[in-house]
Amino acid sequence: MPLSKQIGLILGPLVFTIIQLLPFDLISDMGDNVIAVALWMVIWWITETVSISVTALLPLILFPLLKVLPIEDVGANYGSPIIWLFFGGFVLALALEKVNLHKRIALTIIKFTGTTANKVVLGFMIATGFLSMWISNTASTVVMLPIAMSVIKLLIADADGFTKQDKNFSLSVMLGIAFSANAGGIATVIGTPPNSVLIGLLENEYNIEVSFLKWMVIGLPFSIIMITIIYFVMVKLFFPTKGIQFGTSGEVIHEELAKLGPTSQKEKRVMLIFAIAIFLWIFRTLINKLLPGLALSDTIISMIAAISLFAVPFSIRRNEFIISWPDTRNLPWGILILFGGGLALAKGMSASGIVDVVASAIATSEISILFTVALLIVLMLFMTELMSNVALVAVLAPVVAGIAIGLEVPLLYVLIPVTIASSCAFMLPMATPPNAIVFASGHIKIHQMARVGIILNLIAVALLILMFQFVLPLIF
Repeated sequence: MPLSKQIGLILGPLVFTIIQLLPFDLISDMGDNVIAVALWMVIWWITETVSISVTALLPLILFPLLKVLPIEDVGANYGSPIIWLFFGGFVLALALEKVNLHKRIALTIIKFTGTTANKVVLGFMIATGFLSMWISNTASTVVMLPIAMSVIKLLIADADGFTKQDKNFSLSVMLGIAFSANAGGIATVIGTPPNSVLIGLLENEYNIEVSFLKWMVIGLPFSIIMITIIYFVMVKLFFPTKGIQFGTSGEVIHEELAKLGPTSQKEKRVMLIFAIAIFLWIFRTLINKLLPGLALSDTIISMIAAISLFAVPFSIRRNEFIISWPDTRNLPWGILILFGGGLALAKGMSASGIVDVVASAIATSEISILFTVALLIVLMLFMTELMSNVALVAVLAPVVAGIAIGLEVPLLYVLIPVTIASSCAFMLPMATPPNAIVFASGHIKIHQMARVGIILNLIAVALLILMFQFVLPLIF
C-alpha cells in the first residue's frame, strides 16, 4: 500500500477521535460529530485509502451511533429518488453499450464531419461529447480511443513519417476526446454524477426541483460553448495541423462501421426506448399539464425505461431480452452508494446546524457576493484536479448552500456554477478518468496536458462567473 494510503488509513479515524475528545465545542455537540465524520470521509476520499464508495457508507454507521440522525433517516438517503434516476440512466447506458449502439452513433457522427485534420478532430470531439451526455465519460472515452489510435497509426505509417504536424494532430485528437468527455457530461442530469448529487441535495433538503429539461437549458449550451472553445484553443492556438490531408481516415471509419454490420433489431429497440425516454424527459412538464393525474417525474421516466429494457422481449421463443440481470455486473453500483453517502452527509450538516452557522457567518460579513462566488468556483475547479468530483460536491455543496443563504442569493445561482466547475478539470491526468485514459495512450505528456488545461480551466471559471451573473437570473 502506498505511503499516502497508509497515512490516510490512520489519519481519518485519528482526526475523528481528536475532534471527539476536544474539551470545547467547535459548533455544538451534534455539529462537532458531523464535522468529525465529514473530515474522516474527506481524508479517506482524498487518499482513496479504501474505495470512495465504501467511505460513503460511514454515515450509515456513525450518524446513528453519535445520535446525529436515526438509522432510518440516514438509510433513506441511500434510496433517494435521485439515485433511482441515475440507476435508470446507468441501465440505459448499459443497453447502449451492450448492443454497440454507442459505437455506431460515434462512428456515424465522425463519418459526416469530413476528412481534413481539423474536421476529424472536431468529429471525434462532437461524438465523444454527445456520448458523454448519456453514458459515463469513462465509457465514451474507452469507445473513442481505439478509433482515434487507428487514425493516428495511418499518419505514423505514411510516406513522410510522424511529422510535427502529425504529432499536433494526435495531441488534438487525444486531448479533444478527454476534454469533450468531461464537458459533454455537463449537458444532462445523468451525464455526470456531480449533477445528480446537486439535484438530490436540492430536492432532499430544500424542496427545489430541477427537471431534466431545465438542467439541459443550462447544461447543454455550456457544454457546446466549452467544447467549441476547447476545439479552437487546441487546433488554432496550441496544436495547429495545417497541411494534413488524409482521405484514408474515412476508410478506417467505414471499416469500423462495416465490422458492426447493419443496424440490428436489438439496436433499433434500444434506440426506440432511448428516444421515448428522452422525449418524456423533455416534455414531462407539458405532459403533466395535459394529464394532471399522471404526475410523471424524471425518476419515474428513468425507471420505466430501465424496466422496459429488462421486460420487453427480443425473442419470446428463445426467452431473450435486451438486457438481463447478469448484465448489471457492469453497472457502477459504487457510484449509487456514493450518492447516498453524499446526501446523508448533507442531511447531517443540515440537521446539526452547520449550514445555518455558515449562513449566519456569511450574512454578518462584508464580503462581495461576486467575489465569494468566483472564489467558490475557483476552489471547486482546482480542487477537483486532485480528488473525486463526486466526493467533492458531496462535501462542499451543503456548505456552499449555507454560503448562498448567508449572501441572500438564490441557492441555484451559486450551486449550479460551483457544481459544473467540478466537471471542468482539464489540467492533470489524475483529475478525471478520461484524462487518465488518453494519457495512458502514450501520445501525451503531463506538461502538454497541463499547458492546455490551465488555459481551459481559467476560461471555464470566466464562463461560470458570467453564468452566475447574467444567465441563471434569466432562467430561474
